[in-house]
Amino acid sequence: MRNFPGTPVKKMDDFQPRRRLLLEMFRTGLARVHGRRCVAAALGEPAPAAPVWVAAVGKAATAMALGAHDALGRAIERTLLITREREDLSGFPAGAVPEVWLGSHPVPDERSLAAGERLLTWVDELPAAVWPLFLISGGASSLVEVPAQGATLEDLAALTRESFSSGMPIGELNSRRAALSRIKGGRLAARLEGRTARALFVSDVPRDDPRVIGSGLMGPPPGGDRIERVVVASVDHAVAAVAAHAAQLGLLVHASGQRFADGAERLAARFAHELHLGEAQLRVWGGESTVELPPHPGRGGRNQHLALAAARLIAGRGELLLLAAGTDGSDGVTDDAGALVDADSCARMTLAQLDADDCLAQADSAAALAASGDLVHTGPTGTNVGDLVIGLKLSAQDAEPVAQHRDVRAPRVL
Repeated sequence: MRNFPGTPVKKMDDFQPRRRLLLEMFRTGLARVHGRRCVAAALGEPAPAAPVWVAAVGKAATAMALGAHDALGRAIERTLLITREREDLSGFPAGAVPEVWLGSHPVPDERSLAAGERLLTWVDELPAAVWPLFLISGGASSLVEVPAQGATLEDLAALTRESFSSGMPIGELNSRRAALSRIKGGRLAARLEGRTARALFVSDVPRDDPRVIGSGLMGPPPGGDRIERVVVASVDHAVAAVAAHAAQLGLLVHASGQRFADGAERLAARFAHELHLGEAQLRVWGGESTVELPPHPGRGGRNQHLALAAARLIAGRGELLLLAAGTDGSDGVTDDAGALVDADSCARMTLAQLDADDCLAQADSAAALAASGDLVHTGPTGTNVGDLVIGLKLSAQDAEPVAQHRDVRAPRVL
């Protein structure tokens, strides 16, 4: 079976109606915040009279750049991509294949520094008649960098590693990153020296602040500038899309109005509690959790950790399922987006001679969830707006007509 980007790879039990329904909900959220779609819609018509140079930086760089080409067409003269891994470029028009630089994520390396120097050169080379368009998405903080005077690559890497072990909030991390950088914290924008430009953002940070997205790679400088900044996608858009789709299927839905930001295990307890006691059949939350790692952690990520913690709490409750996944298609140092757990997940781990409590203590959630068949894999998704958690409270019998889009009742949203 061929899977396209953003579609969870189907495991043995993903054909069960409720699991299939949750995966479909996740895909609906991803589609709403896809970089190509959101950038094309934001740019619209007509194309600018001046020639355009595009610089796209982040995990969603390729998708966002494709959206710019969809909207602006031949007005684009040059495209610079700085991203995590080389993706299919066949969607770009003939003769408009972008210049691609690969950086490192989540810890910056020499490739990130080389990409940073290229971005500085690109800005300095801008002709006077060109209209610069910057497309920024999550991951830019580590994918591209030019250290400040006196700072080193090891300083940047050490800060990132510290954030892993301490559970540092993303806002604090990006603020500290900007202090070590020559291009973050509005410094790249200042290098434009007052010329008119536009910056579009796919946001993965709290409050969708351009001063924080990508550590402020295109944030405003202290003296101001002439850059128009627009956030074209955020986790709130993904949450709303999931809720709307579930309501259309006749499910009783609750979408959280506030983004979550707390330790993964505490959040797992909260989500499981709300799902179990609330009236809603489907609940959706958006945000970003944290995990404090032990000295020698295993494999996993914050979404897998949250899902594993939730699996313990919903064990034996046959009507409950929960999916936790990163919208960028990755989680921590793994290539999986997250996991989808149910009432029997812990039992399947036990059959594989693994203990959920031990795996949580060792931050080795990936091992437990691989054994239970609960990992969700998407590949690159073309977006990065943080994390989605979707909970389902529905018996297997009631799920069958909903999953097959039959017996649809009037939409209800709590």
